Amino acid sequence: MKKVAVVFNGGTISMKVDPRVQAAVPSLSGEEIMAMVTGIEKYAEIESHNFSNVPSPHVTPLDMMDLSKYIKDLLKRDDIVGVVVTHGTDSLEETAYLLDLTIKSEKPVVVTGAMRSSSELGYDGPANLSASICTAISDEARGKGVLVCMNGELNSASEVTKANSMSLSAFQSPSFGPVGIVDNNQVIFYRESLNRQYINTENIETKVSLVKCVSGMDSKFIDFCITEGDRGIVIEGMGRGNVPPAMVESIRTAVDKGMAVVLVSRCYEGRVLDTYGYTGGGKNLRNLGVIFGDNLPGQKARIKLMLALAHTDNLGEVKEIFEKGLYLV
Repeated sequence: MKKVAVVFNGGTISMKVDPRVQAAVPSLSGEEIMAMVTGIEKYAEIESHNFSNVPSPHVTPLDMMDLSKYIKDLLKRDDIVGVVVTHGTDSLEETAYLLDLTIKSEKPVVVTGAMRSSSELGYDGPANLSASICTAISDEARGKGVLVCMNGELNSASEVTKANSMSLSAFQSPSFGPVGIVDNNQVIFYRESLNRQYINTENIETKVSLVKCVSGMDSKFIDFCITEGDRGIVIEGMGRGNVPPAMVESIRTAVDKGMAVVLVSRCYEGRVLDTYGYTGGGKNLRNLGVIFGDNLPGQKARIKLMLALAHTDNLGEVKEIFEKGLYLV
């Protein structure tokens, strides 16, 4: 029988309501959660690992890198065919994307969680966990990068985002849809992931900030990032990748100081392009030396920039990591 390592990290899947505070808090161990996944022993041998037990807003990029190294060690073992990772849903897409960018293995890595705690009716943790284990033992899941398994759907870590704060189907891939499903314990893939990339680094650069654009915005947040000595800034621009004009001079200053400035869109779907030539338009920003981040949401672009800057000090190489094959020179 195939052996799967299940790495537990807290989040809603491990929570129940504490009557003292009348709210859900981390409470369940990995073994207690696995005890609710009835019948899974007929499909796989499970090896449980309690890596952490924290809410996902507490998870830092440094924690994500430690988790990546932990998973890599498990994947090196001949007796392990795949790894399932439980995680809180608030930062799940960031952790899953970091794992996808830093782990180079044919063995499946599947990230899952729960939208409802074990104290709520319809607790979805055990169902998500069993579907993830079925995915981890599937030969078809090999070589597909890190997958996110929630509500019977399989999404690529590079494409998925949390699109709803409460729905069981909260995790969606807005541009391309899921890569597959888990139906009656059978894993079925309908397409390949379209965007897989590997960044060879064991470290992460934490001095990277995310700035979201809104109408009438000025430069004070970018100026603060410059003063604080950030190495990179991700700007979530408007529409095709445009910013209010009062931000432009500070963006120019950041680029001139050798900071990596990456532009993405605050739109739910679509990618940035140098379509507009007015002050603050995409063409203006590209001419200043801003790097374009395709269709990544801001939170994922930040993770990617953190890894890219840990990998290289060369901004030309950072630009290539973000833009290769996506933009005409």
